Amino acid sequence: MADMAASARDDGRVASGGKGPRAGQPKRRTFTAAYKLRIVERYDELDDPRERGALLRREGLYHSHIQQWREARDKGALQALSQKPAGRPSRERAEVENEQLRKDNERLAAELARTKAALEVVGKAHALLELLSESADSGRKPAK
Repeated sequence: MADMAASARDDGRVASGGKGPRAGQPKRRTFTAAYKLRIVERYDELDDPRERGALLRREGLYHSHIQQWREARDKGALQALSQKPAGRPSRERAEVENEQLRKDNERLAAELARTKAALEVVGKAHALLELLSESADSGRKPAK
């Protein structure tokens, strides 16, 4: 079982490539309208349930895929098949970038606040040391 999972990750088709937090995790598959039509036609041509099952296993599909694609084909052929499935709307690239910039801005603002607080403490320590230095100098008698 572990060998199957490793081989599925390494095939270059399912795993997402590149860098980032989701690198190496599975990626949702997408199918073209032409592929969907071809598979539905091939499935409908087969009479033997074992052959149909073999087709589904070979292509890595479920019977529900065939049902959905058949309904879409009957409703409006390629137009219905080429539409994206309902689900979470994809975010625009600008929205993703804005969110990342907002997070960076918040992180940098917190860092700036810490730095300002540290500088204030250092400034007060410097002023205290100057006062101590002046009082120590004034307490001495001048050399003759």
